[in-house]
Amino acid sequence: MSETRHIVCGNCGRTNRLPVERASKEARCGACHQPLFTGHPVEVDEEGFGRHLANNDIPVLVDVWAPWCGPCRAMAPMFERAAQQLEPQVRLLKLNSDKAPSLSSRLNISGIPTLLLMRGGREIARQAGAMDAQSIVAWTESRLAHS
Repeated sequence: MSETRHIVCGNCGRTNRLPVERASKEARCGACHQPLFTGHPVEVDEEGFGRHLANNDIPVLVDVWAPWCGPCRAMAPMFERAAQQLEPQVRLLKLNSDKAPSLSSRLNISGIPTLLLMRGGREIARQAGAMDAQSIVAWTESRLAHS
């Protein structure tokens, strides 16, 4: 039997088992039949954040932001471009800190935007402040290589 990994669908939230050797970029959800990877970050609430952290076998990069934050709005298109380069090796999530204040508090978010790189449900790296797309990609790849 081939080795599989679990990938959470960004559309319906179902966990899919995907053979490691299968091309993830073209994979579709078994429940909703939407692509598992679209090249765009997935907007999540507290429940969705927990589901992605608990059930994804790939690393998760989270942008904690707020709509009133100027640097957050400036970084949004950069995070979008980074998703195109990092998927399907990394799942990118956007978490609105205003809609999930208790989660933001539990994550010890003291300033936004903040990037959290998670693997296996644990934080492996954190970076506060706006970054351009290439810096996001380089930072993520560097931290994954050293974890």
